[in-house]
Amino acid sequence: MELVFLINIIEAGLRTGTPLLFATLGELITERAGVLNLGVEGMMLVGALAGFAVASSTGNPWIGVLVAMLAGGAISLLHAFVSITLRGDQVVSGLALTFVGTGLTSVLGAPYVQIRDVPRLSVVPLPFLENIPLIGSSILYPLFGEQNIIFFIGLLLVPAVWFWIERTRPGLQLRAIGEKPAAADAVGVNVGALRYFYVFVGGVFAGLAGASLSLAVTPLWIDEMTAGQGWIAVGLVIFAGWNPWRALMGAYIFGALRRMPLDLQAVAWLPFASNPILGVWLNMIPYLFTILALIFSSREAIRKRLGAPAALGIPYVRGERGA
Repeated sequence: MELVFLINIIEAGLRTGTPLLFATLGELITERAGVLNLGVEGMMLVGALAGFAVASSTGNPWIGVLVAMLAGGAISLLHAFVSITLRGDQVVSGLALTFVGTGLTSVLGAPYVQIRDVPRLSVVPLPFLENIPLIGSSILYPLFGEQNIIFFIGLLLVPAVWFWIERTRPGLQLRAIGEKPAAADAVGVNVGALRYFYVFVGGVFAGLAGASLSLAVTPLWIDEMTAGQGWIAVGLVIFAGWNPWRALMGAYIFGALRRMPLDLQAVAWLPFASNPILGVWLNMIPYLFTILALIFSSREAIRKRLGAPAALGIPYVRGERGA
């Protein structure tokens, strides 16, 4: 019984942690380029609504996913314009983007709240896992045998993002504009254009995260359905030390934590599990961690120790000393 409960928790973490993984990877890429974007929550909401609305009207969830990604990328350009072109405060701009995304989706999403028959992204059955001796039918198949396709997309994206950042020439330029933009500029790298591009890429990932919520994990639209996951993604970037592999681990852990209060309700052998106070405390953990991570990383010495890009949050002014 304990094994079944543990497997259910892990399986739920894999499923519900995937949207967190997409959002975290997007913010990680943006921050590695030197731009802090606290608008992840707003971009996820825009992506969730855009994907749901398009899938509902076309009957094709993949078109919905594509539109969601483009919508998330498009709204991220507002932040890019303010923080890169106007050199505005990136924290304020990111917060404003969250408010814009929340308000916009609240108004535009009202007609879609009652829709429940939207086509959803498909599950990928892996029946051969049951035939693996000893652990196939009891562990592997319950964990991976009927996961949604977004889970496998997430698994593929992590090594792809890592390889792009660490093993390619464009990845070297990405790291350079986040660490020493003046040095990158001196060798002919267009810092402004690349930062625009990677802010857009971060928005695309956030839009994908939103679409995976509204078209796979919980195939419906409700107001503010991201429920703070964008903020958790920002904290997870710090938790991961700006490393995609650690982001993978963190996303699944926090996905399991977010689902645990619900799963505990069915555990008869834990007498305290049905206590609603326990559920409230467990629901607090991801958000409490996010707050502590942001406070902890606010000191420059600690940020350097964690591996934060040296130019993170600092607008680049060409020719300015120390940039």
